[in-house]
Amino acid sequence: MVPVIALVGRPNVGKSTLFNRLTKTRDAIVAEYAGLTRDRQYGEASWQGRTYIAIDTGGLTGDEEGIDAKMAEQSLLAIEEADVVLFIVDSRDGLTPPDLMIAEHLRKRNKQALLIANKVDTLDPDIARAEFSPLGLGDAIPIAAAHGRGIQAMLEATLGRFPRDNAEEEAEPEVVAEGQEPKRIPGPSEKDGIKIAIIGRPNVGKSTLVNRMLGEERVIVYDQAGTTRDSIYIPFVRNDDEKYTLIDTAGVRKRGKIFEAVEKFSVVKTLQAIQDANVVIFVMDAREGVVEHDLNLLGFVLETGRALVIALNKWDGMEPSQRDYVKVELERRLLFANFADIHFISALHGTGVGHLYRSVQEAFKSAVTRWPTHRLTQILEDAVQEHQPPLVNGRRIKLRYAHLGGANPPLVVIHGNQVEAVPKSYTRYLENTYRRVLKLVGTPIRIEYKGSANPYEGKKNTLTERQVNKKRRLMSHHKKAEKKRKDKR
Repeated sequence: MVPVIALVGRPNVGKSTLFNRLTKTRDAIVAEYAGLTRDRQYGEASWQGRTYIAIDTGGLTGDEEGIDAKMAEQSLLAIEEADVVLFIVDSRDGLTPPDLMIAEHLRKRNKQALLIANKVDTLDPDIARAEFSPLGLGDAIPIAAAHGRGIQAMLEATLGRFPRDNAEEEAEPEVVAEGQEPKRIPGPSEKDGIKIAIIGRPNVGKSTLVNRMLGEERVIVYDQAGTTRDSIYIPFVRNDDEKYTLIDTAGVRKRGKIFEAVEKFSVVKTLQAIQDANVVIFVMDAREGVVEHDLNLLGFVLETGRALVIALNKWDGMEPSQRDYVKVELERRLLFANFADIHFISALHGTGVGHLYRSVQEAFKSAVTRWPTHRLTQILEDAVQEHQPPLVNGRRIKLRYAHLGGANPPLVVIHGNQVEAVPKSYTRYLENTYRRVLKLVGTPIRIEYKGSANPYEGKKNTLTERQVNKKRRLMSHHKKAEKKRKDKR
């Protein structure tokens, strides 16, 4: 069984810094800003042949209200599902009332907890140990997460009792009591499956949709724009054999409305998640219709070449006339993405959410399927026969054969002559032809041309001595004949 380690503590004690240090990533946003982490963030790490799951959590203070209360619930859930809790305290701030509250909660839950004194790079470690002895959790382990000091000693105390991975494979399977559910280890260790990024503007219902698709309150949902800050990767299995990874992302606003540095990092994380995903579910607010910024975000998705499914959320409660107007606007303004399936859903009530999986699977299949060269060439020949390329300088553009150059998105490479002069309209005609014949759904397709280069271009032919003498004789004969013609005149 893979051990799960939760990092808990007050806000701004260095939990996200330690999480990035353990997982050797930058998945967690780090800044001198209290309350930055909100959702549970899972990461896979290993130490001396032992694989484990680390959970980054939001800060706990004991007096949370509003969105902070939702954040505290996520932290308490992480404590419940952890095998070991690393209780992180700030050596510079010393012992505080929230630290006492968290320690008491850990004792009540009978959790195995280790006290970690962070930020000891400028302090005496012995003073840090004495400062937090009233917590009753044993001697604090001094570390400096930002500089990597004390990490090895902390991991030895945390993971030393767990077997190595190869020893774990030979161990007896875990016995589960009757009526008890086996423990589920959530985390990014399940790497197979389709990666689905949920993107859109702030407050359109992305996190609500993620929770609905998972069937649990996995991420924080709150009636406030900008609730989600990190990109949260959530692996899960549906119907026992369908593997997915949902990526909940932060909402992306217009560039001119982004002022905080934290929000800029969140936008970067969202754009990275789009590039990392196999399929993107683009969520829009049906009550607001298609706005200009939605089109900008969709344009970025198409530039990355990701498969696309469009979901119009908050469809419930709308009047029939409003729905008809939205459908007309969709048909008019999303003409450039007409290959994507459109679903009208209510993430809050679950209406239409289940149908998203079918579209995701079809889009993913279309994006990664490979076709042989003769199949793509036959489609090209049929398309050219039905509609010839235009003339360029009195010569017809010749398209000879095609082959597959890549997948996700499908890239068709076409070889021919004068291909640099193929107009965009004819390229769109070929794209639509391939999409129609190959029955591609939910994925863009790209056409790339390669011309036939002249191997002798730029090369000068060097004559042999025999050829030079022959050329000289011919030139001499030509001059004599020309002179005779002039004399006869």
